[in-house]
Amino acid sequence: MEGEHVDRVADGSTDRVVDGDLADRSARLLDGLRAFGALYTDFTGRFAAWLGLHSTDATALVEILYAEDKGAPLSPTRLSERLGLTTGATTNLLNRLEKLGYVVRTREHTDRRVVTLRSSREIEKPAREFFGPLNVQLQALVAQYEPGQLDRFENFLHRLRATMDDLLADEEPGPATPPRP
Repeated sequence: MEGEHVDRVADGSTDRVVDGDLADRSARLLDGLRAFGALYTDFTGRFAAWLGLHSTDATALVEILYAEDKGAPLSPTRLSERLGLTTGATTNLLNRLEKLGYVVRTREHTDRRVVTLRSSREIEKPAREFFGPLNVQLQALVAQYEPGQLDRFENFLHRLRATMDDLLADEEPGPATPPRP
């Protein structure tokens, strides 16, 4: 069709045609997700500055708090994966947070070798104080949408995450031949 924008998207061994509207919408969604990720990083950076921590230490603390809130506390190994750090660097980070009284390593499992990371009572109040306004505004925003809309959005995010997890699990992501400089 005349004037129609068409992009080709690789899909395994075949190509499929995606019309311009879908490509534009996908680009806008990705742009919004990138912007949210950048703002989330900025917010965590402010939390770090507020506590006087290095940004990576604050990010680790946020991951530990979030995992606990979800009822799935992290192990040091899982934290190192979440942060993209070596286990040695994660141990040093946890030593700093433990020394500050923000994190406790516990042995809650029947296998006593398994370590679970818990936030301490000392960080609960400051974390709630800092993140409280965000939680209030998020709840107000969510309240503006119908449950069906939110269900579809949650489904989209779940499927997007699964797609990214699958791509990252691939041992050789991307084209078989890297570009030449």
